[in-house]
Amino acid sequence: MNWLLFANMMALLVFGVFAVYSACWMRDDEELSSKWRDQVYWIVIGVFVFFAASLIDYRWIRTLGIPFYLVGLGFLIATQFLGEEVYGTKGWLRLGPVSIQSSQIAIAGGIVFLALLLATLHKVHPVLRSPFLRLFITGLAMIIPFALVLIQGDFGSAIVWIPVYGAMVLIGNIPFRYLIVIILSVTMFLPFAYFFGLKEYQKKRITTQINMLQGKKVNILAEAYSAYNNLLAIGSGSWSGKGFKNPDTINNKGFISPDTAINDFIFAVLAEEHGFRGSLMMLGGFMLLLLQCIFVAFYSRDMMGRLVVVGVVGLFFAHIYQNVGMNLLIMPITGIPLPLISYGGTFVVIVMFLLGLVQSVWVHRVDLDEEDDGAPAMQIDHLA
Repeated sequence: MNWLLFANMMALLVFGVFAVYSACWMRDDEELSSKWRDQVYWIVIGVFVFFAASLIDYRWIRTLGIPFYLVGLGFLIATQFLGEEVYGTKGWLRLGPVSIQSSQIAIAGGIVFLALLLATLHKVHPVLRSPFLRLFITGLAMIIPFALVLIQGDFGSAIVWIPVYGAMVLIGNIPFRYLIVIILSVTMFLPFAYFFGLKEYQKKRITTQINMLQGKKVNILAEAYSAYNNLLAIGSGSWSGKGFKNPDTINNKGFISPDTAINDFIFAVLAEEHGFRGSLMMLGGFMLLLLQCIFVAFYSRDMMGRLVVVGVVGLFFAHIYQNVGMNLLIMPITGIPLPLISYGGTFVVIVMFLLGLVQSVWVHRVDLDEEDDGAPAMQIDHLA
């Protein structure tokens, strides 16, 4: 086991529980003020999922690649008809007392399925060795869930598919010239996506961000309310922050929405309380986690494991960059949580499951069957 990876994950989770607690302890609503307890319960479930995924050889998961992907699509389709709408996004499916965010299940299944396709398509038939055909098939597998999530109005969760897919095809032996053509083609269609694919409130978020960056006047009581107060909270945190449970913070005074302070805008809350110093430490923890995942990918025993880890890295990087970026006005505001920090049931468990797959790639980095047969195996135990 890579215990440094596990310790890094748990440190971020513990910091996240304190961040959620500091974002909701003052709320009058008892259900909202106790969200940090729910976060602890989800983490406990996630720990069991993490170790289960870690100890099972990830090569067995390839047999579940197609069913996992289809289950994710099934959840997305069911959510489209039976889902609950929250803040204009119809992305939650209620199963008894629990609400499940189907987009998170779909992208976890998508990572496993894309890794399976990129690692095995060229072995199925000589025709499928063509980079164009592999790109077409994997692109189709990505576009279907991407479109379903976009139809639900969850632009943040949909856009995450792009860096995940890009990172995986980059490692999946696709020539770079094909990727350049895809990037240029997507860039060409961005104006059409803006005018015909986004809802009016999503367009307003983008134009508001551009206007604020240009120093133009915006309505801070309407469309610029969240962006303005987030920046005010982050800036007022200064170097060392205002302190834990300080009643004089922007969040405690109610200028950050109680429903989003515990997930989408959690970075603004912790930056105000812990300052630039605390924010830098948290981002340093994420950097260490991603570097460890890249290290695991480097020592994977096969392409399947390498692709799974790279997909997880792409997912984490996209979430971290978008969540922190939208709080700092670098990116438009979209509903996207910060991994291991933001409150979220389905997302916490899925993230820990994916990190469990990364751990599985490390645990099973040496092929014992080849070692028993006398074939040379990678001897890297001294690095553990």
